Amino acid sequence: MELGRVEFESILDKIEDAVLAIDAAANITLLNTAGRKLIGCGDDVIGKPVTEVIASTRLPEVLRSGVAELNQQQKLSETGIVTNRFPLYNQAGLISGAVAIFHDLSEVKSLKDQISSLQDVKTLLNAIFDATQDAISVVDENGIGILINPAYTRITGFPESDVINKPATVDIAEGESVHLKVLQTRESIRGVPMKVGPKRKEVIVYCSPIIVGGKLRGSVGVVHDVSELRKLSEELERAKSWIRRLEAKYTFADIIGTSETMRHVIEQAERAARTPATVLLRGESGTGKEMFAHAIHHASERRSKPFIRVNCAALTPSLLESELFGYEEGAFTGAKRGGKIGLFEEAHPGTIFLDEIGEINIGLQAKLLRVLQEKEITRVGGNRAIPVNVRVIAATNANLEDKLKQGSLREDLFYRLNVFPIYIPPLRQRKEDIPLLVAFLIPKFNQEFGRNLTGISSQALAELIAYDWAGNVRELENIIGRAIINMRSGESVIEKYHLPELAGTDLPSAALAQSPIHTSNSYDELFATWEKELLREVMQQCGGNKTQAARQLKVSVRNLYYKLAKHGLD
Repeated sequence: MELGRVEFESILDKIEDAVLAIDAAANITLLNTAGRKLIGCGDDVIGKPVTEVIASTRLPEVLRSGVAELNQQQKLSETGIVTNRFPLYNQAGLISGAVAIFHDLSEVKSLKDQISSLQDVKTLLNAIFDATQDAISVVDENGIGILINPAYTRITGFPESDVINKPATVDIAEGESVHLKVLQTRESIRGVPMKVGPKRKEVIVYCSPIIVGGKLRGSVGVVHDVSELRKLSEELERAKSWIRRLEAKYTFADIIGTSETMRHVIEQAERAARTPATVLLRGESGTGKEMFAHAIHHASERRSKPFIRVNCAALTPSLLESELFGYEEGAFTGAKRGGKIGLFEEAHPGTIFLDEIGEINIGLQAKLLRVLQEKEITRVGGNRAIPVNVRVIAATNANLEDKLKQGSLREDLFYRLNVFPIYIPPLRQRKEDIPLLVAFLIPKFNQEFGRNLTGISSQALAELIAYDWAGNVRELENIIGRAIINMRSGESVIEKYHLPELAGTDLPSAALAQSPIHTSNSYDELFATWEKELLREVMQQCGGNKTQAARQLKVSVRNLYYKLAKHGLD
């Protein structure tokens, strides 16, 4: 059945390329919809000479020469086109016309750019795929390998020829194929241990389905070399060990306080540092027990040896035991191959600082007592005694006497720990140190916050001294930091209104010098000025009654007499 002209033209109208045909007289006999749109004309061009419609056409030349012209660029009005021109022959073999098939050159360029862009993306993705250090394998929906990267060959030992177009199980030495599981369930699988390749390499595998347009097209697997993960873990442990050793960074010169109470405590700690005795640091939270531990280590003969810090309250009892004493291989599920040394061994022959010692449970206390008495430890899961030469500094804010009565602390351990007890006073018992602490904190926060504060006003300082400081020095640091945050740009002196609200500041505000107290003043000048003016104001308010003044200032009468005499106010 031959197609009629109507059917033939209908087919041509469906073609996106423009089609133009002429007869032997070079008159247009056919122009499809795409051609009329590109030329910008209507149906009335049929029968007209082609040169009237397209002045630059070469179809008449094709009629005369009978030679086809392929992939020719041509200017059509303002549009560039690319065209293919062919002669047409009748049944007698004579040229009866010619036809041109052409389309917009900008569309061709756009398609070319898209193809080039896709090729660039493919090149980039291939480069990323090949550069990643994790092994990657891809299989199709039937579980047949279609893609691997160089890291896969490096880890498994299989080249492409052994994997591509082969079943997903070809690389498995021990375990089940995660690719096949993912293809069955269409769900991701994570962290599956298995062995792959001729060398039975231990790996961890993660695998996910590839779904395109809702259809499962395959799965992609990422293979991690367990030996590399183990190496990284060991490097992390070594780094953590060095960090612990570098934490002993404070000396007695870093401890701020010249009050009589603090001078006595520092003298005690300095004496303790010269001995190998176990030290028990006691005091409320925030008083600086850890800083004293660092300073004692620095002043001891072990200063060049390791200093290991352990927060006993931060770990569960079982984890604390394995951290302190180490463990043997196979001691418990997840134990590292070859076992692990504990922190007591790591601290040998230096110092170990056991913070929050009161939180150690009764079961672990027996092992700690053995370290203090026998100078040896036994790893978890082991039975071999390992000698250690470690100086122990312990700290607690708990009431150990109450724990003894409750039975949660062994009496023999208490006496072993309490060889050289040092009580660090709370800030409320050494308020004369507050001006010096503030003078230290302001430059510290200047550096941290990028500010340029010069000091604190006398009224603000009086507010701080009047407060009871349940959180001690740590709370003071918090309050000063918040006050600085509250300050506007350009303000350089902390005023009373910058301070957060402090409960219980019921001491006299003190008629101090109205000019700010600057950090450039020496401490002796700063404190003497404040103390003298405070004493004068309180004595005036109490009508000269020294007993009442001592009670209001919360100092002993004897101490008040001493201070009044020192400032010539008696």
